[in-house]
Amino acid sequence: MSEPARAFVSAPSVALSGERRRGRGALSNASGRFEPLTRVEEDDGWDSLSELPPFRTEVALETARTAITRNQSPDIAFDRSINPYRGCEHGCVYCFARPTHAYLGLSPGLDFEAKLTAKPNVADLLRRELAAASYKPRTIALGTNTDPYQPIEKTYRLTRKILEVLEETNHPVGIVTKSALVLRDLDILARMAAKGLAKVAISLTTLDPEVARGMEPRAPTPARRLATIKALVEAGVPVTVLTAPIIPALNDHEVDRLLEAAHAAGADEAGYVLLRLPNEIKDLVQEWLLERHPAKMRRILSLVRETRGGKLYDSGWGTRQTGEGVVAWTIGRRFEMAARRLGLDRRHLRLRTDLFVPPVRRSGDARSEQLSLF
Repeated sequence: MSEPARAFVSAPSVALSGERRRGRGALSNASGRFEPLTRVEEDDGWDSLSELPPFRTEVALETARTAITRNQSPDIAFDRSINPYRGCEHGCVYCFARPTHAYLGLSPGLDFEAKLTAKPNVADLLRRELAAASYKPRTIALGTNTDPYQPIEKTYRLTRKILEVLEETNHPVGIVTKSALVLRDLDILARMAAKGLAKVAISLTTLDPEVARGMEPRAPTPARRLATIKALVEAGVPVTVLTAPIIPALNDHEVDRLLEAAHAAGADEAGYVLLRLPNEIKDLVQEWLLERHPAKMRRILSLVRETRGGKLYDSGWGTRQTGEGVVAWTIGRRFEMAARRLGLDRRHLRLRTDLFVPPVRRSGDARSEQLSLF
């Protein structure tokens, strides 16, 4: 939980011109599903829309109340995570985290990519939570909602601060990212990996740079991600490749080549997720397909429905990640066969928890100073 230090005012736009959203993934900025009013931009006849400025990135600061978020989802391999940022500048049009921006009174569309929040006190909160007498260590996941190495991490360095606390306490961590910025923290990750405390998953959606640019406009190129896998492996950090999301009739034909490229770069495990379209993402992806892949749009949506029981999305446990039906089964078997052939299905690395040492309590906190006497 967190308290925004200042609030954004959601932009009143729905459909934005190409010039205003240059370098962004979403095409529109519809009001969030909890808003009582829907605002639409319309030209007044005097070319007023052409005078509006481009959509630029803004960052607000939040005073977080907790660092670790817990979940009890039966189809997720971790029970705790940390998200130092809300929103993500990578702009992946398919991002399943987009609907969370509606809880802030913002749009899951362009607001999600351009109106971000950072939690500067997250590392201090983490230290306090790990010091609790009742805390039991299990792998903490970074990057489960938004990318911990998105561009603003260069400025705020919150992910690195979190890693510094985790290294100090010998606490296991698993990271999911698309960004080569993870290599900045290779010093910490290599030391932790040598103790069995760290692993990284790199998301690789396509090998086609043009398709990637359209889907993930501000994320590193596929070639850069493969180079990142190679550098991590060479430093001794275990790497999983995530072919996610797989989109029927768009990138599903690349499954074998994606795994082969990742294997050649050194990845030793692989996973996949079928395209998920909860809440507002359904509309955002349909808009995007209509502009970027109009000839394939009907086919893609038809196949997605076949994997979701006739709907565009089904949130049922156990099937939301992989879908169901013949199309989903075919994609899953193709992935499994390729992973088995390359040896990417053999390793399921468990990080160590037995090395955990609670953090040293800092002076200045009366409660901590009293506890440190025992």
